[in-house]
Amino acid sequence: MTNAIVVEQLGGPEVLQWKPVEVGAPAPGEIRVRQFAAGLNFIDVYFRNGTYKAPQLPFVPGKEGVGEIVALGEGVLGLRIGDRVAYSSAEGTYAEELLVKAAIAVRVPDTIDNETAAAMMLKGMTAEYLLRRTFAVGPGHTILIHAAAGGVGLIAGQWAKHLGATVIGTAGSADKVQLALDHGYDHVINYREENFPERVLELTDGRKCDVVYDSVGRDTFPASLDCIRRLGLFVSFGQSSGTIANFELAMLNQKGSLFATRPSLMGYNATRAETEASASALFEVVASGAVKIRVDQRYRLADAAEAHRDLESRRTTGTSILLV
Repeated sequence: MTNAIVVEQLGGPEVLQWKPVEVGAPAPGEIRVRQFAAGLNFIDVYFRNGTYKAPQLPFVPGKEGVGEIVALGEGVLGLRIGDRVAYSSAEGTYAEELLVKAAIAVRVPDTIDNETAAAMMLKGMTAEYLLRRTFAVGPGHTILIHAAAGGVGLIAGQWAKHLGATVIGTAGSADKVQLALDHGYDHVINYREENFPERVLELTDGRKCDVVYDSVGRDTFPASLDCIRRLGLFVSFGQSSGTIANFELAMLNQKGSLFATRPSLMGYNATRAETEASASALFEVVASGAVKIRVDQRYRLADAAEAHRDLESRRTTGTSILLV
């Protein structure tokens, strides 16, 4: 027997229970992993509270982690027992041990330690597809990233600056503004004190942004559309403040014939080749020092409820991990 965080009914952080679970032997195409750490992400909250539909109840939350392979299922090629692997689209990483599809597990280079690997896979691969594939950010572009001091925000700000863009962010406190400025952002707007669309107009001399990356949702919509130049792109990839309601397509025309998309990591990394290419790009940019992964909060896996409370109340910065 091993232990995991189990959700038996949807609700607040209090539904996260530390319990013994059976893991079993890996099926064909699977590996069994003894975890070192798991990542904490808002998608875990969405499954816990029912914003996203879980495949069944009860379930073990968590999408991201790092660990050591302890058993191989039939037909697994290219991986060995003892390999250190990380994954960003797994099921049930809030566990001491779990089964992972071999197709989504990537070997972790020796240059990346366990805490960094646990903290960066989902957030870093999200930043990768947003900046390199959803919109190919480069020199001459001006972009806006909401939640600039969050896990994705700190990685994306550094990476976008490395790609040559002018990077504007929003954050909700003076400390978070400074944190983002220390991680690649050219300008950071305190949305609690300033009207961010007006400030974007000032910062860009009226030109606005080529793309807005929005993981906040309800609180930043539709104001985000007022930050985008004609024929620009609105990228909604999360809803930490709640889902966007009443999104009328006609608004895109009224705001300048804008484009809008709602991408996901699973959609962009649907194949083994896409997953490996995304992870390789992330490992490379981190190993080069262009992007530094900041682990600001560490919790025991058994204390996942406390971690969720802190995340939902926006008391966290950077990335948070759950240590096994």
